[in-house]
Order: sequence, then structure tokens, then C-alpha cells
Amino acid sequence: MNETSSKPMYEKIFESVKNQILTKVYGIGERIPSEKELAEAYKVSRITSKKALELLTNERLIVRKPGRGSFVADPATDFGSAAAPSQAAASSLATEMTTIGLVITDFGNSYGTGLIYGMEEASREHDCFLVLRRSFGIPANEELSIQKLLDLGVDGLIIFPAQGEYFNEEILKLVIRRFPLVLIDRHLKGVSAASISSDNAAAARKATSYLFELGHRHISFLSPPPMDTTAVEDRIEGYIQAHAEHGIAVDRELWVSDLTSTLPNSFSDENIERDIEKLMEHLKEHPSITALFAIEYNIALLAKSAVERLGLRIPQDISIICFDSPSTRLGGGYAFTHIRQNEEEMGRLAIGHVLQIMQGQAVPNKIMLEADLIIGESTDKASK
Repeated sequence: MNETSSKPMYEKIFESVKNQILTKVYGIGERIPSEKELAEAYKVSRITSKKALELLTNERLIVRKPGRGSFVADPATDFGSAAAPSQAAASSLATEMTTIGLVITDFGNSYGTGLIYGMEEASREHDCFLVLRRSFGIPANEELSIQKLLDLGVDGLIIFPAQGEYFNEEILKLVIRRFPLVLIDRHLKGVSAASISSDNAAAARKATSYLFELGHRHISFLSPPPMDTTAVEDRIEGYIQAHAEHGIAVDRELWVSDLTSTLPNSFSDENIERDIEKLMEHLKEHPSITALFAIEYNIALLAKSAVERLGLRIPQDISIICFDSPSTRLGGGYAFTHIRQNEEEMGRLAIGHVLQIMQGQAVPNKIMLEADLIIGESTDKASK
């Protein structure tokens, strides 16, 4: 039996590099190949190459310097008794800097900032670093950001997928390669990747049911054009489920599903004005409407402007409910009744799951967190 062939690959890499150090292929102080370079050279995962470097570190053959790489150790200076490193210093030398890339559509005070806060907090707890790129919801930007972060050598990726009918090809490549990957806010159909999101269907059902409890029966659902995005689809499903549970027929004539000013590259004064006028006309054509369910905060702002321009009062004449809303009133913000997602927990879980995947551990394929209904100033009992 060939004993060498039965050894794990990380041991084979360890012995190969060790031999090169002992035979002076790499001299004292010289940089040796990185985790990424070794993984590519031996066609293994970076988890495997990282184990090999850890063995070399444990044998005091190399020192690993965060942000710089791994270097052949000089026993007289790197590990001599006169300059023995502290336990904390030894730990930092033994651990190469772990970086996790984040590709997110965008973030603001209504949604996204909490996600990043949770990720940053978790990354500090786990002594790793977060690298951020925004895609602005544009698939081409998302693809380029993924490629750039991989070129940078990130150890894992967290992706908030851009809206669109088709998921990015780069994400599929990551799944096929079994690269440490976690999707946030939504899951992609047919793609076996770990995802963490809110339970959007349950949240939308909760919000719609609250309006029914206030006596509203004619609720207009406001959204951008359907784009086969699971978060949007789930919210629509929850809205419909609430109608079924309360024995109320869904009237699609009351819906407005072609609001575009909140989409990427469309947030202009001209488009905003067009959407507000569209909502004003819709309310005039359907005077039975007593409540508006906006699928996101910016659409709620459009609805608020349309209602007020018609001389109607919120919430006395028209109630408005939405997903997400700034937690502060600074700057004259309006306190909408809204669904508050557990962004910080979502962010913390995303970091934790990526690190677990890097270590070869299994994580749940799909996690959905409960969201809370926060009562604000924009809802009241139906007046008609």
C-alpha cells in the first residue's frame, strides 16, 4: 500500500512546503505561497491549504503576518526566548487574516444599515474583516463585485442578490465550487445555497390582518413591477393569505404594481413625480380604498405625498402600512406603522454561517426570521 497516497491533502502540502524550507528553496524571511496560491496549485479548497499552513506554523517553520502573508521563520528572532511572543501575539501569528466579502444592493436608514451593523459586530467577535461592495440592484455590478472580491482573495461571501428574473451566473459558479456563500434577505429558486431572510409571507399576513382588525376592507397593495424576486412574491402571498383567513375577496383592481421610481437607476425627481401622480389618479378612480399597503418604505413615502396632495388626511381618511421604516424621527421623519425586520440578527447569522461553512460544518439551507409589527402614526380605524 502506498502510504503517501493515503495521507490527507493538507499533510501532503505541509510536507512539500516543509521540504522546500529545509532544502533552502525558501530562505529565512522569504515569503511562501499564500492560502489562495497553494489552493490553486494543488487544486484543493482554501480550508485544506489553511490547515497545511497551520501545521507549518505549529512546527515553527513559518510565521504568519496578517495582511502580509506567511514567511520562513528565523528561530533566533521569531521564536527565541529573548523575544518570545505573548499568547495573544502567537495567536495572531498563527491565524492569517480572514476576510468576508459583502455584496449588497444598497443600504439606508430604513433598511440595510442594521444588516451591516450586525455583520460588523459579528466579524469583530470572530476576529475577521468585512469588505463591502454595493451593486445598486444592477446584475452587472453584482457580477463584477463578486469577481473583484474573489480576486482580492476573500475567504467567503455574503450576497444580497440584485432583483431580477434570473439570478447571477457568478452565484451559480460559487455554488458549484462549494465556495463559502450565504445569501441574505431572499433565497434563489433552484440554487442550493444557504440563505437567511425574514419570514416575509408571515410578516405581510400580520400587517394585512392588522388592517382588517381596524375595519379596513379595501386595501390597495403597492409595489414595483413583479420581478420573480422571492421576497416580493412572499409578501404578496402573505397579503393574499390574510384575505383568505378573514373571508375577504382579493380585489386586484385595487393594486398598483408598476411603481418604478424606487428601482435602481430610476430614483429621479421626474420618475418620483410620475409615480405620485399615478397614485393620485388611482385613489380618485377607487374612492372605496381606505388603506394602502406599501411593499417598502420609499413607496410608502410616495403614497403619503399622493394622499396629502389630494387633501386627504393620514390616518383619518387613508391608513398606510409598509415594510421597514427609520427608527429615528430625526430630520422630520414620519413614523409609519410598519414591519420591522430583525436586520442585526440576520447580519450576525450570515457571518457565523460563512465561518461555519469555511470550517466544513453544515448550516441550515434556509432560515427565516420573525419580523415585528410596529404601530406608528399612519394607521387608524376605517372611516368608511
